[in-house]
Amino acid sequence: MNAPPPAFTDKATLRARARQHVERGAVTEGYRADRPTVLRLLDESLATEIVCTLRYRRHYFMASGIHAQAVAAEFLEHANEEQVHADRIAARIVQLGGEPDLNPDTLTRRSHAEYVPGRTLLEMIHEDLVAERVAIESYGEIVRYIGDDDPTTRQMFVEILAVEEQHAEELVTLLQRLAP
Repeated sequence: MNAPPPAFTDKATLRARARQHVERGAVTEGYRADRPTVLRLLDESLATEIVCTLRYRRHYFMASGIHAQAVAAEFLEHANEEQVHADRIAARIVQLGGEPDLNPDTLTRRSHAEYVPGRTLLEMIHEDLVAERVAIESYGEIVRYIGDDDPTTRQMFVEILAVEEQHAEELVTLLQRLAP
């Protein structure tokens, strides 16, 4: 048996709804997610990405030792990718009618990941791996929470999550190569 085709809103209704509350931009009547909660999750994720960017940048500059050049290059690449994530999240916050919170005084309190500087190359890699694992867990939870209620935010987190998983794998490989 074939399922009946999905019911779509007629064109006249779509057009009429689009003219209502135009000041809300991308947030239409069809937006089903709890916007304040999504904005909070986005803000916490923005803080997480900024903290990770800063930690990776510190590690880039502080890396020393025989393997430092290759590892530092990896740190810089990850820092740049984390900044791209932060920019995407900040843009989504604005699309949803929020304001990205870039207050340095509260970044670490809002971040899911901690800012642990690490002293040695192995400690730096380890702390970056821990932070990636935190991001993987928290972003996975966000994806599941959002579900189909906000497909754009969900897709953004799915894409960011894939990069965080790649970072984790790269860091594990570095640890395995450098561990005594």
